[in-house]
Amino acid sequence: MRPQLSYWTVLLVVSGLLIPGCQRASDTKTVQEVHADPLPSWNDGPTKRSITDFVARVTKPSGPDFVPVSERIATFDNDGTLWVEQPIYTEAIFTNDRIEQLASAHPDWKRKQPFAAVLNHDTKALAASGQKGVAQLLMVTHTGMTTEEFDRIVSEWIDHTQHPRFKRRFTQCVYQPMLEVLTYLRQNGFKTYIVSGGEQEFMRPWTEKVYGIPREQVIGTQIKTELKDGALMRVSQVDSVDDGPGKPVNIGRFIGKRPIAAFGNSDGDQQMLEYTAAGRGPTLEVLVHHTDAQREYSYDRESKVGRLDKALDEAQEKHWVIVDMKTDWKEVFPPAGTP
Repeated sequence: MRPQLSYWTVLLVVSGLLIPGCQRASDTKTVQEVHADPLPSWNDGPTKRSITDFVARVTKPSGPDFVPVSERIATFDNDGTLWVEQPIYTEAIFTNDRIEQLASAHPDWKRKQPFAAVLNHDTKALAASGQKGVAQLLMVTHTGMTTEEFDRIVSEWIDHTQHPRFKRRFTQCVYQPMLEVLTYLRQNGFKTYIVSGGEQEFMRPWTEKVYGIPREQVIGTQIKTELKDGALMRVSQVDSVDDGPGKPVNIGRFIGKRPIAAFGNSDGDQQMLEYTAAGRGPTLEVLVHHTDAQREYSYDRESKVGRLDKALDEAQEKHWVIVDMKTDWKEVFPPAGTP
């Protein structure tokens, strides 16, 4: 059965908004003592302490909750957890830009849906195209080239495209407090992974430079590839959707170990956090709640992008850690001019 494209439907249908124009940190194998505040962009309080207390417990060799380095796995969603996902997913903007770039070679697209909807910024027509239309746009913009060619396309785009509101590159619209968490965990023997609904090869070209997470530790929605003349060709078929229940499935497939810490921000991350919580021994489940309309965005239950509804209820019921962006974070983004 073909995988459902729920993430991608939201990604591209919501993109009917169509905003136009728009040193690796190695995985340390031994525990390092951090004398300075490891999370300086976090306000002191129960949320910050829940993270540092958890790390202290699982890294104390004589403690009852000690976890060997080999089992210290932490997984992170990307969109809305590590970087901005509003007003539409970054990859949706990339897809729209690709359609506009390719349109000159396809004059029929001006009259053919769903391409005409993108070119004419027609939200209703794009929504009406449904999952079939979404799949068409995805296949046209993400396939038909080698993995190396797609890597180059993504790299060029990500290096030159700015967020429509913040007027900084998307790779500068990452969350400084979460960058600190990634570093802090690795300093304490954790291996950090991205497990995201975004397309895997869209993230891999830049995650090591931005997050310190090498490409082999990035798991996302996968386009099928085939070997041709010594190269991997991206073909017009979705191999795996890494969203919702697909996240724990792919964690098992590609990591082979259950995480002891998981970070997300939406209902699409709920099953990953449930899977983490079901493990034996100490676990940490964290949801980033977007509550800061002034510095970033404020949204949850009614949002079409990054909806946080059922997962928020479960987090409150099961006492998962809920990060209130407005009150828990001193800073949201890295300083201006950060590479």
